[in-house]
Amino acid sequence: MLRRYRVVVAKPGLDGHDRGAKVIARALREAGFEVIYTGLHQTPEQIAETVAQEDADAVGLSLLSGAHMTLFPRVMDLLKAAGVDDVVVFGGGIIPEADIPQLEALGVAAIFTPGAPLPTITAWLEQALDARESADAL
Repeated sequence: MLRRYRVVVAKPGLDGHDRGAKVIARALREAGFEVIYTGLHQTPEQIAETVAQEDADAVGLSLLSGAHMTLFPRVMDLLKAAGVDDVVVFGGGIIPEADIPQLEALGVAAIFTPGAPLPTITAWLEQALDARESADAL
């Protein structure tokens, strides 16, 4: 890891199941990331504001409610409007395979569905942020 990256982990919408988000937050902390977990029931506006205020390098969105095609694009739009659209956005949860290409087309860098190994997620995020950091240095 080129430096210690700041990652916001958020639960947008009305979904009240946060075990996965907490597991990811812990795994990222153990891998050396600085993690800000926003808690349950965050609006897209609250998430974008937190990302901006915390000067985050990445934001992970966890959804189990089925509202990913509404909430992910809204968060992306708000990040862009706030001028922080350079953060790496990734997501996880119960997201149908058919929806993943649409989310990626919106700029979501990766989607991790249930069963994704934690080392795979942390290694992917480190690599994605290191690549961005190296590109920014040029």
